Amino acid sequence: MARSLIWVPLLLLAQACTGVQTQTMAEPAKQPRILLIAHRGASGERPEHTLLSYELAIKQGADFIEPDLVPTKDGALVARHENNITDTTDVAAHPEFADRKTTKTIDGVKMTGWFTEDFLLSELKTLRAKERLPQLRKGNTAYDGQATIPTLEEVIALAKKASAETGRTIGIYPETKHPTYFASIGLPLEQRLVDALEKAGWNRADAPVFIQSFEVENLRRLHTMTRVRLIQLMAASDGPADNSFPSYKAMITPEGLRAVAAYAYGIGPEKAMILRATGPATSLVADAHAAGLKVHPWTFRAENLFLNPAFRTGTDMAAHGRLSAEILSFLELGVDGFFTDYPYIGFQARETYQSAAR
Repeated sequence: MARSLIWVPLLLLAQACTGVQTQTMAEPAKQPRILLIAHRGASGERPEHTLLSYELAIKQGADFIEPDLVPTKDGALVARHENNITDTTDVAAHPEFADRKTTKTIDGVKMTGWFTEDFLLSELKTLRAKERLPQLRKGNTAYDGQATIPTLEEVIALAKKASAETGRTIGIYPETKHPTYFASIGLPLEQRLVDALEKAGWNRADAPVFIQSFEVENLRRLHTMTRVRLIQLMAASDGPADNSFPSYKAMITPEGLRAVAAYAYGIGPEKAMILRATGPATSLVADAHAAGLKVHPWTFRAENLFLNPAFRTGTDMAAHGRLSAEILSFLELGVDGFFTDYPYIGFQARETYQSAAR
């Protein structure tokens, strides 16, 4: 759908071939207090977890780019939302890998497809990424086949290069996916991640890095292995796959938050845990702050399907609603950062909020 141009300080707008707008901007040397985290890159406008997506997110003003990490058969960490790559790559079109298709149970969920742990990195590099949500994001399909699956090292190199070129500090916000499952098959994630960060010179508390996980025990292990800031992810339902807490709801009690604060710098709650579809906001932001935790909710997306009903426009679930207004409502509640698929909208919302605060 057509969208009006959004102007921000020192902004240069360019029109992409799909008609989706992109932005390049200068940034003050000092990092903003409220962190803008590009969820899988600018994944609303490019196939997620590709260098194309991360590069666009940086141009649009993101402070951090987020690679979800899964391992290959030979132990390389690569950026994919899931180890099942059926929906995010062209693997099904490769007859040489037809026999790799299999069925597995991961964190209690049975699924069929192709999985990163069954491929060498060199084999994965022959695949090409594609849009995961083609029905919602048809414009992104124009970029299908243009990008490979990036390694963690490639994402780090991009962040460092962009930092040098822009004068901004561009960080990474990796998520360890299914750590208990991968440990059970002999491919634990933690040491591989810490080693990569150490090699990058980023194994310190003030490094431009956050490590996040929906599980608990791997974060507790990482707390003993690295000084990098850790974020406990939470969902509005269920609980950690490692059964370390009875539920995510148990985590957000005052007692639960104090327990999280013993190993984590902050929490990454699903946004519905802060602002429900109806009724007033919960006390989670204030409660987390009282426990000494930062709050980085997820995920802010422009499509009506993902928006709080109060911010939808029309009835077409693929159409874009009032994402900027939704983000502003959370900034007003005092969150310390936020994940979004549309960094340029997040940048504009943060500028609006910070300008009003001044």
